[in-house]
Amino acid sequence: MVSIDTVASDPNGIYVWLIWLLPFIGALIIPGVVRISKYVPGLTTGRVAIAFAAMSAVSAGSLFLGALDGIEIHDQITWISALGLKAGVLADPLSIIMANVVGWISFLIICYSTGYMKGDKDITRFWFWMMFFIGSMQLIVLSDNLLQIFFGWEGVGLASYALISFWYRDKAKDHVGKEGRTALGIMEYYSPTHSGMKAFIMTKVGDIMMLAGMFMIFAFAGTFGLKELLYETSWAVEMSAQSLLVPAAVLLFGGAVGKSAQFPLNEWLLEAMTGPTAVSALIHAATMVKAGVFLVARLGPLFFALGAAGIMADQFFEIIAWVGAITALLLATQGMVNPEIKKVLAYSTGSQIGYMMMALGVAGLSTQYVDGYTAGFFHLISHAMFKASLFMAAGSLLHVVGSRFMTDMGGLRKQMRKTYAFMWAAGLALMGAPFITTGFWSKDAIFAAVYESGSGWALPIFIIAVLTAVITAFYTTRMIGMVFFGKNSKHIEKMESEGHHIHEAPLSMWIPYGILAVLTIGIGVIGLSAEEGIHHLFTDYLEESFGIHTPHIDLEHSETLGFLSGLNPVALGSSLVAFSVGFGLGYIFYIGRWIDPAKFINSNIFFYALHKLILNRYYLNSMIYWSFVIAPLWLARGLYRYFERTAIDTGMNIGFERAIGWGAKVVQGTQTGVAQSYLYVFGAGVLFVVLILFI
Repeated sequence: MVSIDTVASDPNGIYVWLIWLLPFIGALIIPGVVRISKYVPGLTTGRVAIAFAAMSAVSAGSLFLGALDGIEIHDQITWISALGLKAGVLADPLSIIMANVVGWISFLIICYSTGYMKGDKDITRFWFWMMFFIGSMQLIVLSDNLLQIFFGWEGVGLASYALISFWYRDKAKDHVGKEGRTALGIMEYYSPTHSGMKAFIMTKVGDIMMLAGMFMIFAFAGTFGLKELLYETSWAVEMSAQSLLVPAAVLLFGGAVGKSAQFPLNEWLLEAMTGPTAVSALIHAATMVKAGVFLVARLGPLFFALGAAGIMADQFFEIIAWVGAITALLLATQGMVNPEIKKVLAYSTGSQIGYMMMALGVAGLSTQYVDGYTAGFFHLISHAMFKASLFMAAGSLLHVVGSRFMTDMGGLRKQMRKTYAFMWAAGLALMGAPFITTGFWSKDAIFAAVYESGSGWALPIFIIAVLTAVITAFYTTRMIGMVFFGKNSKHIEKMESEGHHIHEAPLSMWIPYGILAVLTIGIGVIGLSAEEGIHHLFTDYLEESFGIHTPHIDLEHSETLGFLSGLNPVALGSSLVAFSVGFGLGYIFYIGRWIDPAKFINSNIFFYALHKLILNRYYLNSMIYWSFVIAPLWLARGLYRYFERTAIDTGMNIGFERAIGWGAKVVQGTQTGVAQSYLYVFGAGVLFVVLILFI
């Protein structure tokens, strides 16, 4: 058993602080670089961004070997002395691995951005928010308390709003959706500023839930510290006795639902594609949407440990598992029909994060907590690599073709051979191609964790997971087929006739996503060993940090059965069938083109209606607008028209004015100026008072 040493003050502690401080420092320096760059040859804001992103990644990398040895660094400084609050960093195996994923993939995306954003007149603002984004995400990952996590949480929310709305002039080319298209009377065509505001508001719903959950716990525990909450659990006993512990946990999960675009707070994710593709890669691969998964991975063991002690109920983990399962299937189906390449990848992101949530939820319903935990986190790592690669490759396509619609592409495999090869590699990982991709091993681990959990919900969730895998393989094959196979589209033919040559992306763009694509295959070849290594690491981490014991499994006999002996045969078979069916159907329709998809859809009223339902996002987006935008505005206008203008302006203002006027005339009529009249009234008044006294 590897022991974990908690270090209060460690020389390596400075590297932990630097991981999240360096991006913030870079963000502050970049505006000043613009002013001095003309005096310093070779100094550009892009190079400064690359330098600080690299230093942050190297700082994270310097701790990686320590994480494998189970070393934990916990360093604190005084923050708010009046409340006894400390700011601190917690570098344990979980956060160090996550910090490396964020740091290195963000570095590659920053390198990619130097080519993608070249010539943009607002490039300084872009670099500022990108670095601010990275720093905020690393703050979430490395914080040792909930309050500090929340500061990073709001930081990524602010940066995402600024980056989604980056092209705030709202030119038509920067919109998402098809102009003129509606669903239930709601326009499905969004500008960058609208999309940024939508993302900001919808994620704030989750943020408020998270804040409420934090302060509920603080009210009982008197601390936000993650370590303190684990060491002294009397707060949990008291909250459980008052039936408040599960609600507080669910409220915290609400923050994860918002940030990770899980059902029902998933509808902002599609409109977030108005930002530059580099932003999409950063948000959907390494940072913001992974924040929710990381929060569940950070807090899940705490609540599971409380459950093992008889304090916590299973409802919390059931909610996580079902939210993940519903989101995975819901968004995967929408990826099958959308014509915009970035939207397909965005749907895919939400769906794959649903897989991660599913695994982390099922982990809490199983006696083998580490299995689901490892599977969910391994899929996070795998997804970060192949999805960042796919988004950056998609950006190259948009850069060259000048259109976000896959119907404007086609036949590009000859002109863009490198992008074609790398998208196949990353796409195969997303599909879960057997034995050679990281996606296969991480999805298979999720299937096995669900199937073996022993939960009453295991079978329905397992069926959803497998069905989602089939759909994932289908829409990924569809995307590659529409982009690279068949004849050139009319849009491309028009471009070439006007003298625009279709060519490969520049070196600065294809190298970053090429590296990640190769990694997905390279790690995939040794995927089973990688998964076992992570499993062993987290087994020790969960036992030493949370007291979560994993029943011992004797592998002596199974090792003689070959390298597949540790795999669940049902999960393995399901993975192979899901890939084969999904890829096969995608090949028939979009690569081999043996059947015309449009004719197939229109050949049957059921398929036509189903296609329309899915294309219209199950009308969830429309219902959100009708319920939370249109209806409140209608109510507000009605109140203004019929209450404020009628009751107040007419009833109060005019009625009150007339009443005052009538009263003034009455008073005016009593002012005769005749002394005898005043004496008469005075005498009548005295007589009236005397009568009252006697009566």
